[in-house]
Amino acid sequence: MTAQIVEKTGEGLSRVYDVTIPANDLAQQLDAKIAELAPTMQIKGFRPGKVPAAHVRRMYGKGLMGDIIQDTLNKTSEKVLNDNNIRPAGNPEFKAVSDMEEVLAGKADLTYELAVEVMPEFTLMDVSKVKLKKLVYAPTDKDVDEAIADLAKQNRDFESRTGKSVKAKDGDQVIIDFIGRIDGEAFSGGAATDASLVLGSGQFIPGFEEQLVGTKAGDAKTVKVTFPENYQAENLKGKDAEFEVTVKDVKAPVDRVVDDTLATALGIESLDKLKELIRENLAQQYEQSSNFKLKRALLDELDAGHAFDLPQRMVDGEFEGIWRQVLEDEAREGRDEEDKGKTEDQLKAEYRKIAERRVRLGLVLAEMGRDKGVQVTDQEVNQAMQNDAMNMARQYGMQPQEVYDLLLKNPDYPSQARAPIFEQKVVELLFGLASVTDKKVSKEELLKDDDLPAGYGAQ
Repeated sequence: MTAQIVEKTGEGLSRVYDVTIPANDLAQQLDAKIAELAPTMQIKGFRPGKVPAAHVRRMYGKGLMGDIIQDTLNKTSEKVLNDNNIRPAGNPEFKAVSDMEEVLAGKADLTYELAVEVMPEFTLMDVSKVKLKKLVYAPTDKDVDEAIADLAKQNRDFESRTGKSVKAKDGDQVIIDFIGRIDGEAFSGGAATDASLVLGSGQFIPGFEEQLVGTKAGDAKTVKVTFPENYQAENLKGKDAEFEVTVKDVKAPVDRVVDDTLATALGIESLDKLKELIRENLAQQYEQSSNFKLKRALLDELDAGHAFDLPQRMVDGEFEGIWRQVLEDEAREGRDEEDKGKTEDQLKAEYRKIAERRVRLGLVLAEMGRDKGVQVTDQEVNQAMQNDAMNMARQYGMQPQEVYDLLLKNPDYPSQARAPIFEQKVVELLFGLASVTDKKVSKEELLKDDDLPAGYGAQ
């Protein structure tokens, strides 16, 4: 294959090349492909193995040429990188210069622009000189007792109110029938019989539960609400609705006694065993928080210990993803309190610094992993994809195998699943190289939210 390659620009970490493959070269590849396929094809009206090449070209030539072009793009881009000793920082980008319809028809050379950013050169810091404090906290008897008390509250019983205090209060459970209407018309999913609802739980749409406070068994109540703008059902978003509600029973919460009976109700053999399991669970949670903060401290050290030019296309792509998520969160939940009062330019400057940090750390971790020979096996990737499939299946009510099959159809998903595994392996390796000492802290200090690193706040 003959390819003419000309470097167009080479400023900083950016490289742009013009690549041209003659139409004759593509035509020869198409002829060879047709000659290979024609003897094996079975087409109605022709004897097996006797399909004329001209007929194959007429029927499938455009599709075959498309495959040849894609293969040519892959091979020539690899040649550009190899001939120029380029280690790309991210995937190259292709921009067609030719009229692709003309190329597919065999009437024009294939000319395209290949843009790639070069992996920046930098010296890796000596991680053995990094000193880290691992914040640690062990669950106490008080923590275990509080957790059991929460379990007892979550699993409490409800008994019908009697005597003088029969009106529903916040925290009571009501048994209701209801039917909802919009503009006088009942809507799908807006009715139920013998529905149980704990007032104040936030189970129903805003404003519904509050209007049932003070009702008693036998009451009929018209509840007027407005569906939120971000409601999951598209046809109900922002709509005013009226629900005709019949209260059939009002039940007051009855605290569960913390004893063996509570444990057995939860499927545990005894209260002592329940306490043991809770202590283990809390210890795991605290260890996860501890490791999360230790990783954050390590990343802060790596960020501060490396300064080099960043590939701007990578930064732009990372920033666009962050900013898109910011706008989606703002549309759904409103602006964060800490962001109120800031201009859009101020916010963009902050989030761009976060994008730069992510790109810098990504490149550093990738280089450290390469330097230390860190590998991710196909088995590890497959296990991660299976775990993702199970989580998604639970979330969307699907079968895990069905979700897994969908993930397999996404050619980018294996690399997406591989990235966090690789990062975690590198981080754990660096923990072993750094000097890590334990520091006992309070539960509040361990679990408190961290601020952004210095220099990443408002300017």
